[in-house]
Amino acid sequence: MEEIANDQRQWIERAKVAFIVLAGLLIYYPAFYGAWLWDDALYLTGNPLLHDPARLWKAWFAPGTFIEYYPIEQTVQWIQWQLWGDQTLGYHLTNLVLDIAGALLVWRLLAKFGLRLAWVGGLLFVLHPMNVSSVANISELKNTLSLPPFLLAMCAYVDFEKNGRPRDYLLALGFFLVAMLCKITMAPFPLVILLYAWWKRGRVDRRDLQRAAPFLVISLILSAMTWLAGIQYANLHPFHPAPMPDIGLLSRMALMGMTLSFYCGLFFWPVEPLQFYPRWAVDPPSFLQFLPWLAAAAVFILLWSKRRTWGRHVLLGLGFFLINLLPFSGIITISYMNYSWVMDHFLYLPMIGLIGLVVATLESVSAQIPVMGRRIGIVALSLAGLFLAVQSQDYAAAWTDAESLWTYTIERNPQAWLAHYNLGNDLRRQKKFDMAVDEYQAALAINPRFDWADNNLGMALEEMPNHRADAIAAFEEALQIRPHFPEARNNLANVLSQTREGLPDAIPEYEAVLKDQPDFVEAHYNLGLALAQTPGRRSEAIVQFQETLRLKPGFEPAKAALEKLHAPSLP
Repeated sequence: MEEIANDQRQWIERAKVAFIVLAGLLIYYPAFYGAWLWDDALYLTGNPLLHDPARLWKAWFAPGTFIEYYPIEQTVQWIQWQLWGDQTLGYHLTNLVLDIAGALLVWRLLAKFGLRLAWVGGLLFVLHPMNVSSVANISELKNTLSLPPFLLAMCAYVDFEKNGRPRDYLLALGFFLVAMLCKITMAPFPLVILLYAWWKRGRVDRRDLQRAAPFLVISLILSAMTWLAGIQYANLHPFHPAPMPDIGLLSRMALMGMTLSFYCGLFFWPVEPLQFYPRWAVDPPSFLQFLPWLAAAAVFILLWSKRRTWGRHVLLGLGFFLINLLPFSGIITISYMNYSWVMDHFLYLPMIGLIGLVVATLESVSAQIPVMGRRIGIVALSLAGLFLAVQSQDYAAAWTDAESLWTYTIERNPQAWLAHYNLGNDLRRQKKFDMAVDEYQAALAINPRFDWADNNLGMALEEMPNHRADAIAAFEEALQIRPHFPEARNNLANVLSQTREGLPDAIPEYEAVLKDQPDFVEAHYNLGLALAQTPGRRSEAIVQFQETLRLKPGFEPAKAALEKLHAPSLP
């Protein structure tokens, strides 16, 4: 009989695993063949390191050759590129498999805390709409890839606390190192294990600090390496970042309270998730914007007063949530804050703390209500799960292509100027130039200082009949905002060079571009074309075409131009 009971339990466990896997497949199948979107160009399709023979060496041992020092993530992306090439299905399936693995490990971690309904936590993780922007977005592999080793490290550390085996401690340290080499946002782990020590024993002593120290060393070293890699990458690949929000101390404090409470609200009421949420005006802050801090203080006082009973468990779950979310609360300024204070994918790890609280609450409530009440509760929970699944699947469907994603975003947040800009780029690629112009103009109406929108507006206008003067005006506006803007100045020169009258004005524009950015291949080639059309400047044109080939060997248009001028490819 005992053997039969064990077999039944095993089949039940397998059924639960299958249910989680099936839920993930049903939610994300609309995005399986989704197109390349947004940051995919940076990480994959437009990443020159993918085609560099020394890519893996550089990913591991040359920090700064990419925008972040995430060598394991870069290695996995390289492997995927060898396997799938430009076919997106494989990348989407990889993200989904990793997400499901994360859900199963959430189940495993919660089970180590003695929660009978731990599998519900795994199911809730895979169903939650806040995870869609991590799973359906190919470039967010760093999120889905870093979570499993983080959870394995947590599980191993819990085992070490329970059994005291050095093997478990070393496993925790190793898995944490792997997680950090996937994504730097795993860095708060040392604080998490100190929180766990307090939850278990009611204090943090010297032994706990000694155990956390090696994790802290790894965290600090790799965080510093990633920061330095970003600086080095910016030096090697100059770009003009959008101006960051400059807010005072009081505004920042108000922002932090509102951000943390907003993220908490997104977890419990994830209706219509967005890539870009509306930004609140916090400079100057209003009194009402500090209310989240007053509410947080009241909740903390209550929980601390109950810390010897149920309050301790709530402090563990909320503490995990806050510790892992704090870097994205507004305490520091990060580039994405130029267009949105909050982004869904930052909840991917922190929400596990709230999931644990939900599961623990369900267990506590179910133990105190009669059988009929539990049956009603199961029906209610099933309906809630269905609601989450529908929300997630609808949002996953929006990630099928750029037009769908940015249209979805604009419909729900018309002030999302970056969504208008991204949609304009997609429409321009589709040669829908008049529609692209409308989107660029919408972006500029919201953010008049957006120089890239002026530049791309000019490129769209250039393709439309009888809009040459408008295109020139758009490029000149971009240069008014940023005088040293090589792309806009090169585009302006291109338009000028289309007529014999404008050709003399185009040449100094190209020369100004190359003064700012000497390795701008397109500008060398375009300057060569302009010089070749100018009497008496044939030799200068040859120099420019030869420089183009030096920077970009095998560039056929430059070779053809030199042949036409009866000049060699090399000086």
